[in-house]
Amino acid sequence: MLTLDDLIITQGDFRLSADFDLPAGSATAILGPSGAGKSTLLSVIGGFFAPTSGRVVWEGVDITAMPPAKRPVSHLFQDNNLFPHMCAAQNVGLGINPTLRLSADDKIAVQEALEATGLGDMGDRLPAQLSGGQQSRVALARVLVQRQPLVLLDEPFSALGPAMRKDMTGLARDVGARIGATLLMVSHDLGDAQAFADQVIWVEGGEAHPPRTWSQIAAHPPHGYHDYIGH
Repeated sequence: MLTLDDLIITQGDFRLSADFDLPAGSATAILGPSGAGKSTLLSVIGGFFAPTSGRVVWEGVDITAMPPAKRPVSHLFQDNNLFPHMCAAQNVGLGINPTLRLSADDKIAVQEALEATGLGDMGDRLPAQLSGGQQSRVALARVLVQRQPLVLLDEPFSALGPAMRKDMTGLARDVGARIGATLLMVSHDLGDAQAFADQVIWVEGGEAHPPRTWSQIAAHPPHGYHDYIGH
């Protein structure tokens, strides 16, 4: 379980509060208007930005002061964070060992991850030789070999076309299910969020509201939700 315990995030005039639990294995979309603090919330969970007060707790362990590399977290960003001089297999292998000193079993795991993401015969290709969707698949394969229990996705597929985004959100769910991960995805696209997530954290007016299911959101829309879905 991920717990945000009386979390307060401030930066200049910006202030955001969050106080709720997320069950392990859930897939959650973080929605809200631009500038509300969706990516900032994700950055605090990932350890890239320190909260003003409160705690981030994973499985009963306070990880608030833990550096990003030590947290039980994998990250997926829009730019995929691929090294252009490394082939797809090497970029995936970095998720196992940053020195790329891989055992025979490690190399098998890399190949299996590439195959699971539809890139079984593309391990030797450089990122520039891959399409945008294929680069996203490399990043997902790296998440798969990292096998971290918490995966944070910050609009990772927003640069792709609608059909490709649909494929990638489904694949992200599949990857999460393979490793039993808890997934949180920031999105500006309602369709992507609905395809990906079982529940929603609505962020607006300085508060990240506790997660609610889509049916609960539909029955009692938060302030600003109708404006958001109509934009």
